[in-house]
Amino acid sequence: MFEQLQSKLGEIFTRLRGRGTLSVEDVDAALREVRLALLEADVHFKVARDFVARVREAAVGQEVWKSLTPGQQVVQIVYAEMTRTLGETYHPLRLNSRPPTVVLLVGLHGTGKTTTAGKLALHLRKQGRAPLLAAADIYRPAAVTQLQVLGGGPPGAGPRPRYRGGCVDHR
Repeated sequence: MFEQLQSKLGEIFTRLRGRGTLSVEDVDAALREVRLALLEADVHFKVARDFVARVREAAVGQEVWKSLTPGQQVVQIVYAEMTRTLGETYHPLRLNSRPPTVVLLVGLHGTGKTTTAGKLALHLRKQGRAPLLAAADIYRPAAVTQLQVLGGGPPGAGPRPRYRGGCVDHR
């Protein structure tokens, strides 16, 4: 989601360079792209609508801070609102004291579940855990290979996983 949003915002902010203030039209154009990116990332439409409304209220008519371009200022406003929306406090993943801890990733096609699973497995391996990845995507056989690559991690990150069928076994 964040990569899509970053890409879309980058395009908008390029167009905003060199302006002294943010007009309603500038903000509306930027927020239209933000709303589309949020919806494409499977954010509920009411959450996307409320988020965009709060950013718009904060951005319209503001004088550009001396050290920021209009694009940078919108990025700062979007970042602050996203932090407020997602939560300002870091909450680490709570793992069961006795294994296993089950994490199920659910979402639409192409939203990064397999990549997230591989990154989470690598993160847990670095903490001395032994994650097990199971590819359950029957419509995308390449997901098994993707999990093998992502879950394997860099050399020295711990024992290399063994593969059985669509699963990665970290015994």
